[in-house]
Amino acid sequence: MKKILISLLLGLVSIGVEAQVITHVDTIECSIIGFRVGAVAPSSAFSYCKTPSGDKDTIGTMADLYKAPYINFGVDYKYKFLSNWLIYATGDFYFGNDNLTQQQDRMGIWSSDPTPIIIGTNGTDANITCYNRGIALQIGVGKIFAFSDKNPNSGLIARMGGGWQQNHTVFTLHDVHAPQIEGDYARLYDHQRRGAILTESIGYIFMSNHRNLMNASIEFEISQFWSHSTRDYMIDHVMGLQGPDNNRYFDLLYSIKLTWMFPLTGRPTYDYFYY
Repeated sequence: MKKILISLLLGLVSIGVEAQVITHVDTIECSIIGFRVGAVAPSSAFSYCKTPSGDKDTIGTMADLYKAPYINFGVDYKYKFLSNWLIYATGDFYFGNDNLTQQQDRMGIWSSDPTPIIIGTNGTDANITCYNRGIALQIGVGKIFAFSDKNPNSGLIARMGGGWQQNHTVFTLHDVHAPQIEGDYARLYDHQRRGAILTESIGYIFMSNHRNLMNASIEFEISQFWSHSTRDYMIDHVMGLQGPDNNRYFDLLYSIKLTWMFPLTGRPTYDYFYY
């Protein structure tokens, strides 16, 4: 009987111990591929155009040329270290939706008089869709600040990077030809610009301890874009351009981007403590 009681007591103790398990989750080191979607909008208050004489104006900035927001799609590669530091590379593509402002006035040289519309080869309104299209390539560093030991791979994420960006206007014709705005002629009006970009972002990143498909981040980005025209000759009647565009442009861009992430290797390990 004594042996039976001792066995029962030991069993109850072991059950109590197993019921009080503390699990410690380690950080992981891995590569992460992400697919980004979001919206971009330029600041009208902080963007400016600088003339060769040093004067500043807001005319010709991205906020002046295009209605916002723009749709953004991109690919994001990160390498995450055990310390939760990151190095990353991003490629983003963005575009608007028939969002060139004052379209008819800007290209008025090819418009009918007195109605400022662009006439196609069939003698009617060419009905042109004008929108901006851009691409940005960047590299940078970041850090994850974990909120909990139960998931140290998730938390606040802060990043900073820089690279190259290009933006220009695209013209789409609908069932009619307008040679004055097709091919090389379109380059007279497309406002193609390129230059350096610097981006800072802050947001939240979630990396699941168990499932690779449940990993995502949402971030708010602020970008500074310094650009110049790539065209030898530009026509824009609103800006008063009919020749080289020698202005320098600074555009401040705001973005909100959601990234769905796929860790390529690595899973968190668990340490069990009993008491």
